[in-house]
Amino acid sequence: MKKFTSVSDVENLQEIIKKALQIKADPLTETGKGKGKTIGLVFLNSSLRTRLSSQIAAQNLGLNVLTLNAAQEAWNLEFADGAVMNGDTVEHIKDAIEVLNQYCDIIAVRCFAGMKSKEDDVNESILSQFEKHAKVPVISLESATRHPLQSLADCITITENWKKDHKPKVVLTWAPHIKPIAHAVGNSFAEWMQEMDVELVIANPEGYDLDKKFTKDVKVIHDQDEALKDADFIYVKNWSSFDDYAAMPEVKGDWMLTNEKLAGTNDAKVMHCLPVRRNVELSDEVMDGHNSIIYQQAKNRIFSAQAVFSGILDELKA
Repeated sequence: MKKFTSVSDVENLQEIIKKALQIKADPLTETGKGKGKTIGLVFLNSSLRTRLSSQIAAQNLGLNVLTLNAAQEAWNLEFADGAVMNGDTVEHIKDAIEVLNQYCDIIAVRCFAGMKSKEDDVNESILSQFEKHAKVPVISLESATRHPLQSLADCITITENWKKDHKPKVVLTWAPHIKPIAHAVGNSFAEWMQEMDVELVIANPEGYDLDKKFTKDVKVIHDQDEALKDADFIYVKNWSSFDDYAAMPEVKGDWMLTNEKLAGTNDAKVMHCLPVRRNVELSDEVMDGHNSIIYQQAKNRIFSAQAVFSGILDELKA
């Protein structure tokens, strides 16, 4: 594995899921693998699960971990090529990445969508700079359009919880929110599920269809109750409009997931990437009920990261 920014960087999805589950059974089985190597975790945005799971995963492999909260602790960064830096930006991203090249054997970066320019976000204006200028492997800890470590953890979680003899129906359902939310988790989940042996359905209101680049031919249903019928897994997530970029078109009806809505499912397991707005996206009764596998999903973030870091280390030693 030379880098990790999307499912296309994974040679064999089932093999990396298997690897992650082996790691989960014995997280310290490769404690010397990262000896003498340094991973730089660069956060341009807030993080809880991604930060902590990545640190634990790296430490389990014996990696030296440098964590930079770039938005708070570094100089103001300039991202535009050819910029005349006579304003409030102090360091160009090219220079910052070149320094990271000197200090790190692996660079992992978290850079959210700006939600202002559709073109910038779709073209990954920040992650693309790291891919262009880094001389070491780059790992996405979430970008403008994808959240691959989360999606790998989702695949692990579904694999652990599916023990029946039919193809599971997985529903990615839109949920309400108080502000415009980026598309990365929804995009990424749709992309990865198409590499799994599942029946994927997406449920969202009119005006909230995701980018077809990620959903492709997946069935999109604008009636949540219809979409949830006979579901085995439900992934709850909000996102703003893609066509009317970052807008929040008016939504008719109640899209918050409740136990009443679960009644029409196949006793579906409920997933969410966290953080979650309780009693907005889903109810307390669902979040804390027996259908929820959300905390298991969160724990699996460690093992998805560790499987990826291990794969990158294999490439470095090759």
